[in-house]
Amino acid sequence: MTSTPYSTARIRSDFLEFFQGKGHTIVPSAPLVPGNDPTLLFTNSGMVQFKDVFLGAEKRSYVRAADVQRCLRAGGKHNDLDSVGYTARHHTFFEMLGNWSFGDYFKKDAIAWAWELLTGVWKLPAERLLVTVYHTDDEAYALWRDMVGVPEERIIRIGDNKGAPFASDNFWQMADTGPCGPCTEIFFDHGAHIAGGPPGSPDEDGDRFIEIWNLVFMQFDRQPDGTLVPLPAPCVDTGMGLERLAAILQHVHSNYEIDLFQALIRHAAELTGTADLENKSLRVIADHIRASSFLIVDGVLPSNEGRGYVLRRIIRRALRHGWMLGVRQPFFHQLVGTLTGLMGEAYPELPAARDLVERALKAEEERFAETLDSGMRIFNDVAARATGGLIPGADVFRLYDTYGFPVDLTADMARERGMSVDMQGFEAAMEQQRETARAAGKFGGGTSLPAELVAQLVPTGFLGYDRLEADGLQVVAILREGRPAGALEAGEEGIVFLDRTPFYAESGGQVGDTGVLAEAETRFAVADTQKFAGQFHGHVGRVGQGRIAVGDRLSALVDGQRRAATVLNHSATHLLHAALREVLGTHVQQKGSLVAPDRLRFDFSHFQPMSATELAEIERRVNAEVRANHEAEVHQMGMQEALDFGAMALFGEKYGERVRVLRMGDSSTELCGGTHVGRTGDIGVFKITAEGGVSAGVRRIEALTGQGALDYIAAEERSLDEAASALGGNRGDVADKARALAERIRRLEREVESFKAKAASSAAADLAAAAVEIEGIRVLAARLVGVDAKGLREAVDRLKQQLGDAVIVLAGAQDGKAALVAGVNGSATGRIKAGELLAHVASRIGGKGGGRPDLAQGGGEDGPALALALDEVPAWVSQRLQ
Repeated sequence: MTSTPYSTARIRSDFLEFFQGKGHTIVPSAPLVPGNDPTLLFTNSGMVQFKDVFLGAEKRSYVRAADVQRCLRAGGKHNDLDSVGYTARHHTFFEMLGNWSFGDYFKKDAIAWAWELLTGVWKLPAERLLVTVYHTDDEAYALWRDMVGVPEERIIRIGDNKGAPFASDNFWQMADTGPCGPCTEIFFDHGAHIAGGPPGSPDEDGDRFIEIWNLVFMQFDRQPDGTLVPLPAPCVDTGMGLERLAAILQHVHSNYEIDLFQALIRHAAELTGTADLENKSLRVIADHIRASSFLIVDGVLPSNEGRGYVLRRIIRRALRHGWMLGVRQPFFHQLVGTLTGLMGEAYPELPAARDLVERALKAEEERFAETLDSGMRIFNDVAARATGGLIPGADVFRLYDTYGFPVDLTADMARERGMSVDMQGFEAAMEQQRETARAAGKFGGGTSLPAELVAQLVPTGFLGYDRLEADGLQVVAILREGRPAGALEAGEEGIVFLDRTPFYAESGGQVGDTGVLAEAETRFAVADTQKFAGQFHGHVGRVGQGRIAVGDRLSALVDGQRRAATVLNHSATHLLHAALREVLGTHVQQKGSLVAPDRLRFDFSHFQPMSATELAEIERRVNAEVRANHEAEVHQMGMQEALDFGAMALFGEKYGERVRVLRMGDSSTELCGGTHVGRTGDIGVFKITAEGGVSAGVRRIEALTGQGALDYIAAEERSLDEAASALGGNRGDVADKARALAERIRRLEREVESFKAKAASSAAADLAAAAVEIEGIRVLAARLVGVDAKGLREAVDRLKQQLGDAVIVLAGAQDGKAALVAGVNGSATGRIKAGELLAHVASRIGGKGGGRPDLAQGGGEDGPALALALDEVPAWVSQRLQ
């Protein structure tokens, strides 16, 4: 091998330059969140962005492509999160080098070029490479042996070794269904000094022979029943792990020893004060900063569900390892700058979003610090309820999974109390969670079409940008109950596909059009329009009269009033987006939207509630753009040209090579395929109706435009008039009247509280005389009518002062419910725990409660059982004192 190690940056460029020289179009990495694909949690391989191409549902202007794809495997089918950092090659985030053929070259060229790059460009010694093929793939076997010259003893046939037909290490498939085919894999031999055997041998899981490149020969579309349907054109899909290849070319064995990881590990060591650079926690932190940062770059923010939940788990795993290294202050976000320096040139979207990434990570670190505090309190409650000195596995898992509380910390705290944790139960709960995650990651659902239809249809021609009706449209397909049908009869529901249509299909947040398809005596009421496989408009509805058959010619009429109201709201979301970025900062990114005829909803990244002043400024800026009456300019251009033009790509959208750019004035330029106003003045007026949080780091604005906004303002004015009338004033003095009324209410509330305090003090004095003495401790249990929990706590505090060494339980009865407060004071503390006593009393009245050893609180039902439970308190205390 070459004596000069290759940097990861050089390996990326070598790969792309090589395949560009072989006539491949270099395409950018797709985001980690697959565009318009609800069936996949994350982009977990290079072929994801080409899925529709393999299925024949999408055509590209090129038939050869190469890229370096960022990938994530930390959820769904591919989930080894807990192994990351502890093995030489497990990662959450990784980079996949890939070259692709869409019906162009096949096995011969793919194999020849792979060998040329590895042994000719990168100078890997041929004698240290061996290959595998699917056991029936004689063509690939012969190409390796006869064309490349690999000795037969280094060509290994791999059969169905996973328990089912075509279930093999050398038969690749996207998921349980979808594109698949045989593959050939290239392995590197790290040497006899490392344990492990060749692929197919009993000890193949060792680290000696490492797969570096997988060449997939995509030939089939696997159906739900397991049958293999030939794809329209055989394709090539290859994937080579950059990190694995870098380890080989840099003469190291572990991926964590390559230049990129070493730079991150050194910085992590500085931030955590760790001298041992081999510490596994540093590896975890170095891996997780890549995954976390790129997920945020691609529009994901920490939350408790979906992709945001996976991100939160990755971040908190890194923070737990920082905690294990003794770090108690935010540190993780400080690694973003180093990561940007290492990978920013290859992925310019990373430096562009650096501020957002750092802010999101720091916010999550601060939230995790709060989690530790809350986790400590929850642990105390769990420990108090545990029996037999064992913390149940389910509780350990809840602390870990829901609250991010470190398992080892739970175990340490249990040991301090002379307790242990049920690790077997914890592992069972973990495995159940993994199964749930794997199930969530499987393909399924979405607006998909049967494969036989995809192969025969051409993309629907959309006419609706400049007209709402059209004649002579041909019915090219019909779905009835999800299956192709030749016709729909009167009264039947189904989905009708036309060769062209003025109906807008739901996309980009804009709802689908409604209206009518008709011809002579036939009428089909369109209740919705959906987009299938990204490019076929399906008209969802019911035949009101007549009959519709494939081949018929129909006229289409869109509900114009509904469309007109919708476009006002859609154009307003663009102006709103621009105003948010101007007022709040460029970290604002769209996280979702709903554009309907009656309202708009816009979700965006921001880390705190908006102030009234900010909302007013946003509204003012949008209305200023409306009054400026800018032309809504539409431009068609290439993707890169559009980005150079200043267009903003929206989160979660999938764009083709040619894109539609909408520009309104100088502030708003976005990629958008939706329908819009002719001029911004058409919007009329813009009115924000609500602002609130959706999840951590995501806010939502709801607003109205046009007549809807005017109706809203009129309704608000009527409400203001009613309020003025009720307060005995007019619009101009409503605020003053309301403030005066509020102050009066507060004064009366203070008086009521004062009366309650005096009553509680008086009650406490009377109650003290009812206490009984048990072994030198005064015990009191009593029921008070009409006293709330706050009053009970104050009464308990006074009784502690009066009684000295005491155990007290007070119940406050109101509206059939009982509030409970228990207190322990003086020498009784340590002998009696208030939390245990309170839990006992609460359990007798169908309630629950707990707290500290000296003070606890709970509640339950008021009734005869309460009196019995209070009567039992002296006996319960006596038993504990023995």
